[in-house]
Amino acid sequence: YFAELVEVIHEAAENRKLLTEFLLDLWTPTEIREMSKRWQIVKMLRDKVPQNKIARKLGVSIVTVSRGSREMSNRAGGFQAMLRKLDI
Repeated sequence: YFAELVEVIHEAAENRKLLTEFLLDLWTPTEIREMSKRWQIVKMLRDKVPQNKIARKLGVSIVTVSRGSREMSNRAGGFQAMLRKLDI
């Protein structure tokens, strides 16, 4: 199922409006907030913001930030690849 979802998102990604509408339909408002916060965690970790400060600022648990930190330590992982692709 995951591979199919990735393919659908890939197809929708060529059209920002379609992708936005699809994600708004796919995710609940809570899921949208949580996914958005996870990306902010990634960027803040990249900027070397302390984990406890990230958790407080975004209103998430330290466990959530720690998970992001573990994933960020994987230089070949998706977070690192996306940051490089976006050049941010």
